[in-house]
Amino acid sequence: MKFSPEGSAGRTDLIKIREVSCKSALGKTGILGFDYALNPYGGCSHACVYCYASFVCRFAQHPEPWGEFVDVRVNFPEVLSRQLFRSRKPPRGKVLLGTVTDAYQPVEARYRLTRSSLEILAGYPLLEVQVLTKSDLILRDLPILRRLPGFQAGFTINTLDRRLSDVLEPGAPSPDRRLAAARELTEAKIPVWVFIAPLLPGLTDTRESLSSLVRALREAGIRDIQADALNPYPAVARRLREVYAQHFPGALAELEESLQDRTRYRKDLALRIRRIFG
Repeated sequence: MKFSPEGSAGRTDLIKIREVSCKSALGKTGILGFDYALNPYGGCSHACVYCYASFVCRFAQHPEPWGEFVDVRVNFPEVLSRQLFRSRKPPRGKVLLGTVTDAYQPVEARYRLTRSSLEILAGYPLLEVQVLTKSDLILRDLPILRRLPGFQAGFTINTLDRRLSDVLEPGAPSPDRRLAAARELTEAKIPVWVFIAPLLPGLTDTRESLSSLVRALREAGIRDIQADALNPYPAVARRLREVYAQHFPGALAELEESLQDRTRYRKDLALRIRRIFG
């Protein structure tokens, strides 16, 4: 099955969709601050060039490159319910929805696996839920989010420049849509945090880019803002070099410099972030 992603910034390629079954839904995670992870889908049609999660291509058995396939784990809510309510040791702690995929990517509008999972979690008070997404589709589930104790919504936004976003995140909703969704959730009294990541050398890590983004976020009522540098896994570095060379050749030298001396780059970037964040 194939589909063309809705709101995909002009992409014309088709995404290969495969319906699969999973044996486990709730998994342990090493992400700081969380105990568990939930990923109703495998792969992601947002096709972000910098995405570290592309490592799943080694296990997904797909001939398509990262960003051009999605595995829909059709039995995910059923498995999640079993793990929560039939376990001899009920899981408790914090769970992040969307660690190696976006739980609100376009296929969610049809399959509603994320919505079904949240409905189950709303009846399970031992887990505190957070979602990290690039999609305003999360607004569809606002009534459910209100029922989740301690719920927080996170948005990844690393630039307000639509030209950059169209190249770097070709299948994701535009930054202005994400910002509008974050504002709406904030106004609905849902705690929202924004992750400015990854910061890309010469593109999204500049003082101008960061300052304008932080200012827009604060104007939207968002106070919890986090930022992080690029983790240049080999496949990610290779893709970025290709994209920089084709679309942003003037910033290629800055990318190479950051890759060659990561310690110095991260130190300089941390200082810049502290000054901008105040």
